[in-house]
Amino acid sequence: MALIETLQASAHPLSHDEIGAALAALDIAHDRVTLYRALDWLVEQGIARRIAGGERAWRFEIARHGDHRHAHFHCERCGQILCLEDIAAESSPNLPAGFELERAELVLHGACAECGRRGSGAVAR
Repeated sequence: MALIETLQASAHPLSHDEIGAALAALDIAHDRVTLYRALDWLVEQGIARRIAGGERAWRFEIARHGDHRHAHFHCERCGQILCLEDIAAESSPNLPAGFELERAELVLHGACAECGRRGSGAVAR
């Protein structure tokens, strides 16, 4: 239950490490593998969503608004991921015959307002 509450309390998608740190701060014992399995189960059940983050690391968010999917903005400098509720992530592309769309994900990449104010610099990797 603490895992779901952690995802619900966050305003942005969380990495596995961020979720683990939040659980540790609540004195909830866990191991990395069990946490990965629990997150995968939540995604399979439609309770959470998996979003591609930087460095091939997944980020997770609670599935809000029923089946509403939205785009995300990934700051390439600081790694922050922001939900863009006003931009739909799904579309119905004209796929070749026999192809079936299982999911669509839209992640916009650039610099957040804070990093943009600091000027151009090295991208976080």
